[in-house]
Amino acid sequence: MKKNLITLTLLLAAFTTFGQKKTANPAKATIKKQTAPVKINEPGLKSGLDSASYSFGLIMATNLKTQGLTGLNYDFMVRGLKDAFNSQKPMLSAENAQTAIGNFFKESSKLKYAATIAAGKAFFESNKKAAGIITTVSGLQYQVLKTGSGEKPGATTSVTVHYKGTLLNGTPFDNSYDRGEPNTFAVNNVIAGWTEGLQLMQKGAKFKFFVPYNLAYGERAPGPEIPAFSDLIFEIELLKIDGK
Repeated sequence: MKKNLITLTLLLAAFTTFGQKKTANPAKATIKKQTAPVKINEPGLKSGLDSASYSFGLIMATNLKTQGLTGLNYDFMVRGLKDAFNSQKPMLSAENAQTAIGNFFKESSKLKYAATIAAGKAFFESNKKAAGIITTVSGLQYQVLKTGSGEKPGATTSVTVHYKGTLLNGTPFDNSYDRGEPNTFAVNNVIAGWTEGLQLMQKGAKFKFFVPYNLAYGERAPGPEIPAFSDLIFEIELLKIDGK
């Protein structure tokens, strides 16, 4: 999302260096003969300003389209351009403008992944009716595969676990058992679904967690194995609490 928020800034910055060549050693650079600008004679483009203005819009829109946008309110986009160039008081502060862009990308992303979100919602609605499944207030679902004993970890407790994770369709993306090495970390230093779920376990317990995307990585894709808006399934075995 951070990349999306600064897309326009980076794009405009790119134009300022477009066509400029850098030399490894400026002191040894040779002076080349200047050539006349290439004239662009397209219908409706009567000047270099016309051509450049059109190109700005074309390239900006192409870039935004690759990020999932299908259109904008062009009247207000032009209003924003005019206000900035004419030093007029903007309708939104810089902070609110960034927030508006972030919210817009988030909603656009939801539309792009609407089928994935709907499939996940249907899964959790059905899964909560299955035998042995417990659903918490947050929407996290879990099944006790093996009970443990003793105390439960707190939010800042260090734990050591073995685990394996898959997407809802069963595609694996991580497995500490395969690596032959458990992981140790603070309970509050992982995704929200893990932070909540680990505090339900006792040492020696093994739970199966069904984590909705909002308790996992949300609208972002943490890597190629886990797409945006992915609901995840984990089997977690709690081996140690605070190293014991």
